[in-house]
Amino acid sequence: MPGGRLTQQERQQVALGLADGLAYAEIARRLDRPTSTITREVMRNGGPTGYRADLAHRATERRAHRRRQAAPQGPEAPPQSHGRDAEAVREYEETFTTVIMQSGMSKMMSRVLACLCISDAGSLTAAELVQRLQVSPASISKAIAFLESQGLVRRERDERRRERYIVDDDIWYQSMMASARSTAQLVETTREGVRVLGPGTPAAIRLENIARFLDFVSESIARAAEQARDILHAKPGPASGQSDRPEAESGTVAAEPKRDGEPSGEGGEG
Repeated sequence: MPGGRLTQQERQQVALGLADGLAYAEIARRLDRPTSTITREVMRNGGPTGYRADLAHRATERRAHRRRQAAPQGPEAPPQSHGRDAEAVREYEETFTTVIMQSGMSKMMSRVLACLCISDAGSLTAAELVQRLQVSPASISKAIAFLESQGLVRRERDERRRERYIVDDDIWYQSMMASARSTAQLVETTREGVRVLGPGTPAAIRLENIARFLDFVSESIARAAEQARDILHAKPGPASGQSDRPEAESGTVAAEPKRDGEPSGEGGEG
């Protein structure tokens, strides 16, 4: 699989693929590139509807020029820990940040979360985040406040009484459970609308269907988070090609609850 930055011809192929409605994975396959490379390329250059090959190419050249100008003129930077390729790590951090942004999070919050996640310690001080991301302390403070409100980051004091921001294993479980609780509250509020608007009216029927859908989603999130929690604390085993998805105690994934009006028998289409 080729490495390095996309060529101008490859960017034209990306633009054509987007115009044809191809998924990022398909465009990547045709170019023999990682899907993450195509995702990052598109999202940092206007998104799927605003991507232009020539503009993207010029923007990339400008960013590369700025990085060369900003590079230290003294001794070379120390090597990455564990023998990592510094450029590969930087590229991956950009990809990770872009994917987090696609979930709806702002760029600065996404950058801080990605930076914390890929640090070996899983924790950094405000000063360390400022140095790594080259942004102001105020930007870090605002991003941390948001991430903490979402249950994605927690704070603690180290031995030098410095405040450290941490993403540990259980943070992801707590965040998923917070999402489930938030969705459950939306269900309750939606069903209150059914009572106010009058059961059986068109608006109430719409709200009840929304509530049933969200109720199922909320319960599914909570159940899946509980079943998968041990994965967060487990050490990866040897690659076997098998999924790490947890199964219910009976050995099979929990069945979807029967919806109103659906037959209760075991029969179905062949």
